[in-house]
Amino acid sequence: MAVVLGMDCVLYYGTAGSTADTEADNVKDVTLNLEKGEADATTRGNDGWRATVGTLKDGSVSFDIVWDSSDAFFTALQEAWFDGDAIALLILSGAVAVSGVEGLDADYAIINFTRNESLEEVVTVSVTAKPTYSTRAPSWYTVS
Repeated sequence: MAVVLGMDCVLYYGTAGSTADTEADNVKDVTLNLEKGEADATTRGNDGWRATVGTLKDGSVSFDIVWDSSDAFFTALQEAWFDGDAIALLILSGAVAVSGVEGLDADYAIINFTRNESLEEVVTVSVTAKPTYSTRAPSWYTVS
């Protein structure tokens, strides 16, 4: 297994309803959160141990971008947040042209679009996106 550096991962964006295909290069510190809800399946037969079963999957992606109103990705996110529209995001462990890279493909709602104005830093935006109601369910994307 090869080590993957964060700087080699790629976030793509595009029009909701289809797989994102435009690379977003104005992005840093991306975190893909994948979780499941849980249900208690404990029985007397578990010999005193609690048993848990995974239920609904939950995913989100959070990242920071530089505030740049001339950047197409920034503008797409800002418009998606203000208009309440979905945006396609594909969060991959490498470029889409590289065999074996993988990540989550879905249409997302922009849930958080927070401007950060640190005194000695450039202005950035912290973004959180979650899969939204769409014609396509989130899927795990693997380049073969």
